[in-house]
Amino acid sequence: MKKISQCLGLILVSLSFSQCAGTMKLEKETPIAFSEVYTKSWVAGVKGGGSGTNIFIETKTDDIVLDRVYYRGKVSKLEVKPSNKSIFIGRFLFTSNTQKEVLLIDSDKDKSKPKDFPFQLEDNECVVSYVYKRKTKYYKLSNIIQRDIDAYPMSIPQNRN
Repeated sequence: MKKISQCLGLILVSLSFSQCAGTMKLEKETPIAFSEVYTKSWVAGVKGGGSGTNIFIETKTDDIVLDRVYYRGKVSKLEVKPSNKSIFIGRFLFTSNTQKEVLLIDSDKDKSKPKDFPFQLEDNECVVSYVYKRKTKYYKLSNIIQRDIDAYPMSIPQNRN
């Protein structure tokens, strides 16, 4: 009886691990038609304002909602652009405390990806997740365009004398 329960326990553990591994499988095809995918980095004009990168994913239809984007070792929740429901935006923020750290990590590509990041991606690739027929699916997008950086100006002081 003890051996049977051990075998059943081993089978259950094996099945649970195989189920987890299958959840991050990349789809070869998707019901979503994608248009343009690009990134735009930005830098605040004030000290301590931080910097970041936004990724814009444009779809040709708005009947399926994208959930998350996996890009350069980071994950971001996707939000719909208010003025255009077919554009999704993922925001990656670097605060002033981590900017120096981010620059150092970027110079050493082997250390730039966290060990628990689920995908092997090139710098111009991302993975999007979406729910289709009640299942979370993953699809890789390649050839991401990197647009010019936005350097925001410093704010104008309220009291000009």
